[in-house]
Amino acid sequence: MDVAVLVYDGVFDSGLAAILDVLDGANAMGEQIADPPTWNVTKVGFRPQVTTGAGHLVTAEPVERARTAGLLIVPALAERRPEALLDHVAGDASLPARDLINRTRAQGTPIASACTGTFLLAEAGALDGRRATTSWWLAPVFRTRYPAVHLDQSKMVVASGEVTTAGAAFGHVDLALAIVRASSPALADLIARYLVVDDRPSQSAYTIPSALAQSDPTVAAFERWARERLAEPISIPDAARSLGISERTLQRTVQRVLGTSPVRFVQDLRIERASHLLRTTDLPLEVISRKVGYEHANTLRVLLRERTGRTTSALRGT
Repeated sequence: MDVAVLVYDGVFDSGLAAILDVLDGANAMGEQIADPPTWNVTKVGFRPQVTTGAGHLVTAEPVERARTAGLLIVPALAERRPEALLDHVAGDASLPARDLINRTRAQGTPIASACTGTFLLAEAGALDGRRATTSWWLAPVFRTRYPAVHLDQSKMVVASGEVTTAGAAFGHVDLALAIVRASSPALADLIARYLVVDDRPSQSAYTIPSALAQSDPTVAAFERWARERLAEPISIPDAARSLGISERTLQRTVQRVLGTSPVRFVQDLRIERASHLLRTTDLPLEVISRKVGYEHANTLRVLLRERTGRTTSALRGT
């Protein structure tokens, strides 16, 4: 398959390198399996040379080469600040990239992106009506800016039609492995072993609920209120009264900002604290369960596996 990887000023160095390294590794290791697929990777850009986010110079072939590719990959922009990121993806500097994304989509060529690169796809309209993911800490900003996108911040990689998106920063590795896996699961597993990359189906294990909550003052106040009561039965109507708002307003605000319900957000807080206690103490699971508001340890055990994809033993490192 011919693959075009878009390089542009400010591109995230590690993300770009991860994509190139994984696909190069797939080509090199293909001889170890029968009938291996291959990827002919070309870096394309709007100028012969671009400067990465870390200041490195990268040479590129003319962007017209992307028109004949079977896949366009858009790595992330090296920008963590939400306001600066939105200014970039909506501004003149990114207009050529958005035009390329639109042309690629119009001709039916698959597109893939990760981390902040997904904002470029969304700004171009390539994700409207589709399921997608992005960097977990940017999910509230993404959800507000692009309401037509069905955001799934729990998944590491989301494929929807001809568009594949992946999560934060080193989700570029997961994205590249997903591209390989689509053609050869055996080869993808082989590369993952050589790179010592564990299966990471979800971003949930890395999400920091308090960081997400700071996106809105009402949600931040609810988070503080809930954290003080994690060992107790929590009533959402009581929370709303304590915050001086209606229960309906609390429900709507949490859903708008976090894409989840207040009850599920409280569960996230409990899972976060339980995971911390498992990693940092020798407390029995039964004691930890009571500290985070669950009477039965098995309830916590099931939730931990569901939300983090790991067992209590794995979280404890035993």
